[in-house]
Amino acid sequence: MQIQVLKSKIHRAVITEANLNYVGSLTLDEDLMDAANLIEHEKIQVVNVNNGERLETYIIKGKRGSGIVCLNGPAARKGVEGDVVIVISYALMDFEKAKNFKPSICFPKEGNKL
Repeated sequence: MQIQVLKSKIHRAVITEANLNYVGSLTLDEDLMDAANLIEHEKIQVVNVNNGERLETYIIKGKRGSGIVCLNGPAARKGVEGDVVIVISYALMDFEKAKNFKPSICFPKEGNKL
């Protein structure tokens, strides 16, 4: 049997931009991506702590060290600059393997820095 488990999480990053006139997705600082073991185009869930909105989208690689967390396209309607978000990715794995799996979790500091 396979189950979905938490693979990666960026806990309490701050939205730096919301760009409605873009194709879609979430742009993330490459340092945050590395810290949480996320890759470009990976499917993610974004949970907005400020307003309770939840959305599924994918990651676009942002400039390393920039602190960027930008909601793009329709996702830009789900949050505004300054909102706190949690970015989550899940993985499908064997039930027994999942029992010992440890997710990658990062807790950004001010400015979305590590």
